[in-house]
Amino acid sequence: MGSAVSCEARLRGFSFNQAREFCCAESHQFCILSRDAASFLKEKFKGIHHGRKSAASSSKRVGACIVNQENKIVGIGYNGMPNGCDDDLLPWSRSADDRLDTKYPYVCHAELNAIMNKNSADVKGCTMYVALFPCNECAKLIIQAGLKEVIYLSDKYHDTPEMMASRRLLNMAGIQYRQFQPKRTQIVIDFNSINQAGMLNGAPH
Repeated sequence: MGSAVSCEARLRGFSFNQAREFCCAESHQFCILSRDAASFLKEKFKGIHHGRKSAASSSKRVGACIVNQENKIVGIGYNGMPNGCDDDLLPWSRSADDRLDTKYPYVCHAELNAIMNKNSADVKGCTMYVALFPCNECAKLIIQAGLKEVIYLSDKYHDTPEMMASRRLLNMAGIQYRQFQPKRTQIVIDFNSINQAGMLNGAPH
């Protein structure tokens, strides 16, 4: 297991090339990347944005991160209910007798939210890092947004019709995609380090 990593996150103009690893913790109180502060793991520009498990259910949160040609973050998102729709009032179940009692008719995927949350005029030519291979609906958004590459961590739904359609669309649109192979599977988060005096690049933090 790797050494403890500080959770001091400075996203203003942050470049992946400025650090070997970057982590924002999953915590209700320590909100960095999103309202629920999804985990963000960084390893030599192989950024994979992990989502946290929902506190209300066993449904796993998935995260996505978009970086531009300068390797700077321009969009971050995680899967969740639409703005103004209370997560606690809508279902997060994966299965139910009535489909309206599952999360699927309501939830917005991480890819959609990352694109909508962009802090630039557009994301054309950018790269998206995402925990799960995008579904066919997200593939449409990725294509329309002009992204050039998708780097994903897991393709566990590879043989489903949605993923088969997604690959077909991405291939036709000429968008590259590849699976990221992490060098480590765990990272230790040291919350105490934020209270310790320290120096980074000669400046106090």
